[in-house]
Amino acid sequence: MTPQPLATGDPLRLGPYRLLGVLGEGGMGKVYVGRDGAGTTAAVKVLRPELAHDQHLAQRFVREADMARAVTGKGVARVLGAQTDGGRPWIAAEFLAGPTLDEAVRAYGPMDVPTVRALAAQLARTLHDIHAAGLVHRDLKPANIVLTSTGPRIIDFGIARPEHGLTLTTTGQIPVTPGYGAPEQVLGQRVGPASDVFSLGAVLAYAASGRRAFDGGHVAAVQYEVVHGTPDLSLVPPELQTLIGPCLAKDPSFRPAPPQVAEAFAPPKGADRAWRKGPLAEDIRRREAGTKRLVAPEDTAVPASAPTRRRFLTGAAAGVAVLGVGGGAGAWWLTRDGGSPTAGVPAAVAAPEAAFVSLIDSQPGEAPKALWGPLDVTAPNGRLPLPVRDVLVVQAKTGDLLALSVTDGKERWRAEDIDADAGYVSVADRLVVGVDGNGVLNAFVASTGARVWQTQSDVVDVLAADDTHVYLVTKDNELRAVDAWTLATTWTRPMTSPRSPDGPAKAVTSRKRLVIHGRDGHVEVLDTTTAETVCTLKGQGTQGQAPSVSGNTFYIGGPGLMARRLDDGGFLWKEESRNYGDPQQGWSSPAADGKFVVAVDGYTAYRLGAVADTGLSSTEWSVIMGELGTTTGTLTAPTVEGGTVWLPEPDDSAVRVVSRSGNAPLLFKVRMQREGPYQLVSDAHRVFIARGGRIAAMPVFGE
Repeated sequence: MTPQPLATGDPLRLGPYRLLGVLGEGGMGKVYVGRDGAGTTAAVKVLRPELAHDQHLAQRFVREADMARAVTGKGVARVLGAQTDGGRPWIAAEFLAGPTLDEAVRAYGPMDVPTVRALAAQLARTLHDIHAAGLVHRDLKPANIVLTSTGPRIIDFGIARPEHGLTLTTTGQIPVTPGYGAPEQVLGQRVGPASDVFSLGAVLAYAASGRRAFDGGHVAAVQYEVVHGTPDLSLVPPELQTLIGPCLAKDPSFRPAPPQVAEAFAPPKGADRAWRKGPLAEDIRRREAGTKRLVAPEDTAVPASAPTRRRFLTGAAAGVAVLGVGGGAGAWWLTRDGGSPTAGVPAAVAAPEAAFVSLIDSQPGEAPKALWGPLDVTAPNGRLPLPVRDVLVVQAKTGDLLALSVTDGKERWRAEDIDADAGYVSVADRLVVGVDGNGVLNAFVASTGARVWQTQSDVVDVLAADDTHVYLVTKDNELRAVDAWTLATTWTRPMTSPRSPDGPAKAVTSRKRLVIHGRDGHVEVLDTTTAETVCTLKGQGTQGQAPSVSGNTFYIGGPGLMARRLDDGGFLWKEESRNYGDPQQGWSSPAADGKFVVAVDGYTAYRLGAVADTGLSSTEWSVIMGELGTTTGTLTAPTVEGGTVWLPEPDDSAVRVVSRSGNAPLLFKVRMQREGPYQLVSDAHRVFIARGGRIAAMPVFGE
């Protein structure tokens, strides 16, 4: 787009921004380039005067900014401000001086494989940030991706929606960009995070080939191809075809999640050189330099050879990406009271019931309000809740399987014939697998609850799952691996630990290893491909501690907290328990935290790491949560999310939330007024707290 001088009727100032020129306009509004008193450049979007009197439209326009502001990652254009001035709402966003992906491919041709990998990984991480804020972008396309010196940035939240939101369009309006919107968008069906993954696949196909994956002579023909046709990846390098193809699956449940995309496309070292070297990088630098000249204060000395401001506005700044100005009707938060969300708190926040009390520590500030709940819907002391994509799967109060929306806690689906006490797992973050009362294994699409298959007939417990297999225990106490996609039994072998009336074994799987911690204190690590034993341990916890894995390290709680290598079972370190209240219980279930682990021993929580090549652990920090001999400790695993660590207090009085770094200063406490131990799980900047049949969701902030 080519910036133009201000015309008669254009405002000279909006809020703190002095307007310098016009960047573009559309059916809803006009976009200007502006500068505030500190010299910060912004793209300022304002609603057309003839539309400003429509209060509902004006509110939705401003809430578009609230949508974008909720995403805190570095991969989006930051919103700098938004308000109504003189009856005209405006939004100011970061001014990104770089070509769009569409412009770059047209100018420099298709990107090479390493650059596409770098592009995919960064865009996938940004989509994860967007989805973690409870949003779906809904209009990801090459024109909405700006290439900067620090990498790609996603712009234009004009038709973004909360994950549970509905499409608002006027008659004849197309709510999706042809060739990039997912089939469910074209058909007007429910849109979720998987829809953005489809769009990402189409974007990557274009970046790698210079040609759209779905094309046609007119809009209807393109949309038909999206819904019914096969994507044209013939010009995409073969090694990328296998990675892009799954993103373009017609069924949303079979598309990978953004973190899986980022991992699959993991670029080689230096792949981001496209933003730093070569013709594209030179283009970016030229635009960035032009922007600096554009916003220089009036009294700044400018070389005589420099173009005039007006001439520059129509030349050097051409192609600068700004907020979208298309005919989309804006976006809005679905808040409980219909008002605008509170700054800094996700808009799905609702005031919790009085029984859910946030205790505020006097130093760092107030605790955040609950996103939703507490809801009296779970089984007291039931199975640990399981976050899967946009649902939280729990053991219902009636004992069956219940899926709640992670954004508002509303029931998404229920499987009344499933015995949740026998366990439930997620396969590839797409399917939820459980056992019915007859011992039959059942699989459901996570987002919808649609039953997709049934197999086996002698299952008593579901232990774990990975991207391909479910690992279960049969009535004859055999351990079995079932292929979740072909339903074939891959292998069967005896369970090492006997069944216990005190509860099932706990297990975790990662990197082709299955770690099983039995109630007899026996730990076994198996190769999931061959079922062969990698290592065995005895004398560990007997009270239901669950193992935890990070990278090539697994951790086991009990009388000693032990760290071992996952690939071969090699010893790393062991920390004996000082839990004098109950030495046999010892350490709680551990929570892996990168190169560290967090666990509770008696009345003290620790964050521990390894001292290289010594067989010793090092204490990163410790938090005392009681007095010597006053508690037997806890079995509940802490949870780590964002910049916080959530610690179950040993006497079950509260959940203590501390900073992940430094000396772990107390941030606040959260208490749920029920009896029994807390259960803690976290995902996507949310922590789910369950206790005594109730469950609630809390927001998490910070990296």
